[in-house]
Order: sequence, then structure tokens, then C-alpha cells
Amino acid sequence: MTFQQLRENRIFKIVSNKYFLILLVFAIWMIFFDENSVVNQRELSKEIDGMEKSIEYYEGEITKDKQLISNLKNPDSLEKFAREEYKMKKQNEDIFLIEFDSTSE
Repeated sequence: MTFQQLRENRIFKIVSNKYFLILLVFAIWMIFFDENSVVNQRELSKEIDGMEKSIEYYEGEITKDKQLISNLKNPDSLEKFAREEYKMKKQNEDIFLIEFDSTSE
């Protein structure tokens, strides 16, 4: 195939068109090198998804804590919480902690 035959080829005419070349350079620039490139947008999208998941987690924790706080307004449940979580006791009491070893069955 000679150069003259190559120039007459339909695909070569399209690829060698100056508008096509400018569009190709622009597309490559926008996909890979620009500040708002597709690669950067994908990374930012993954980061946003991770943050949205952490928002959901923390909102769930907030609702659990609000429920716990509303339960602790009752003096009996406050005393129970203090005894169970912080091992608090009244002045004249003794506390015996029993721990179970789950590995020796």
C-alpha cells in the first residue's frame, strides 16, 4: 500500500482531520490531566461514599446514645447503669465480680 492509497483510505481521512485531532487531544486532556478529570472525579466519588457511610454509622450511634440518655433520666436505671458499667457501689456494699473464661470448655 503506497502513501497515496493510504491517504485515500476513509479511516485515514477521518483520523488525519485537524478537528478530529483537536477533539482527541481535548478528550485525553479532560480524562487524564485536567484538575476535574474523570480519574479525580472517581476518587472523589469513592471518598464521598465512604463519608456517607460514616455519617449513617454516626447517626445510628447518636440515636443509640439519645435512647441511653433518655433511659438514664430514671433514677433506677441510672443506678443500674452506674453499677454495671462503672462498678460503682453504695457505701456499705461489697461487690463481687465473677468472670467466665470462655476458652476452657
